[in-house]
Amino acid sequence: MELFFTQLANGLAIGSIYALIALGYTMVYGILKLINFAHGDLFGIGAYLGLTLLTCFGLIGKLGFVTGIIVLAVMIFILVGIIGIMLEKIAYKPLRNSDRLSAVVSALGASIFLQNALMLIYGARIRAYPANVLEITTKTIVIFGLNLSVARVIIFVVSIVLMIVLYLFVQKTKMGVAIRAVAIDHEASKLMGINVNTIITIVFLIGPALGGIAGLMVGLCYGQVSFMIGWSYGLKAFIAAILGGIGNIPGAMVGGILLGVVEALGAAYLSLAWKDAIAFFILILILIVKPTGILGERVAEKI
Repeated sequence: MELFFTQLANGLAIGSIYALIALGYTMVYGILKLINFAHGDLFGIGAYLGLTLLTCFGLIGKLGFVTGIIVLAVMIFILVGIIGIMLEKIAYKPLRNSDRLSAVVSALGASIFLQNALMLIYGARIRAYPANVLEITTKTIVIFGLNLSVARVIIFVVSIVLMIVLYLFVQKTKMGVAIRAVAIDHEASKLMGINVNTIITIVFLIGPALGGIAGLMVGLCYGQVSFMIGWSYGLKAFIAAILGGIGNIPGAMVGGILLGVVEALGAAYLSLAWKDAIAFFILILILIVKPTGILGERVAEKI
C-alpha cells in the first residue's frame, strides 16, 4: 500500500503538470479550432527561462526560496505569455481565414523553429538547475506517513490553485464570458461588441504563460532540462486534452491528472518502459470508446 500511495502522489504531481499544459491546447482549440503544436515548446521555453533567470540573477539567494520562486514565476508568466502572443501574431493570425491545413502546417513549423532555437541557444546537452535550488526542492516532508519531495508537493498545490483560478476567471468574470462567447461564435460575438482579436490575444497570453510556469516547476522538480522536453511533455498534454475532451477546460484538468496517475501506477506495477505505451493506449481507447473525451467537447447548437 505504501508503494501505491507513493506512486499515486507522483502521478498527481506529474498529472497536474500535464493538466496545466493541456489547458493551453484546449483554450486555443476552443477559440480557433486549432491545435497549437508549438505549445509544448513554450513549456520548454519556460523551463529554460527558469534556469537562465536563476543563474543570472540568483533570486533564491537574494530573496529567499519562497519569495524568489514567486518572483521567478511571475517573470516567466509574463515573458512566456509575451512569446505566446508573438507566436499568434506571426504564425497564426495571417492564416486565420485560410483552410485548417495551412494553420496546422504553420503550427508544426513554429514548433520546429522554437525547438531548434532552444538547441542553438543552450546547446543540445542536458542543462542542470543550480545546486542550491535543488538542495531545497529535493528535501522530503512527511504527509500521512509518506515521504514526499518538496518539489512534488509544490507542483501539485500550485497547479491546483492555478487551475481553480483559471476556471473561476472563465466562469465568473466578464472577460471569461467574452471568451466563452467567442468560443461559440465569432461573428455573433462581434455583433455583441466583443473584440475577437483581443480575446484571442488574451488566450494566447494565458495558455502559454501557464505552460511556462509548468516548465519551471518541472525544472525545479527534476533538476535538469533538454531542448526536447517541450515535445515529450507537450505530446502527453495533448493526449490529456483529448482524454478529458478537447475544448473543455475542466476536461483538460481531469484528463491531465488521470493520465499522470495511470502512467505512474503503470510504471510501478508493469514496467517503466511501458509508461509511454500506456499513454498512447489510453489515447487509442478513448478515441474508440468516446471520441469526444470523458467530459465531452462542448458544442453549441446553432438554430
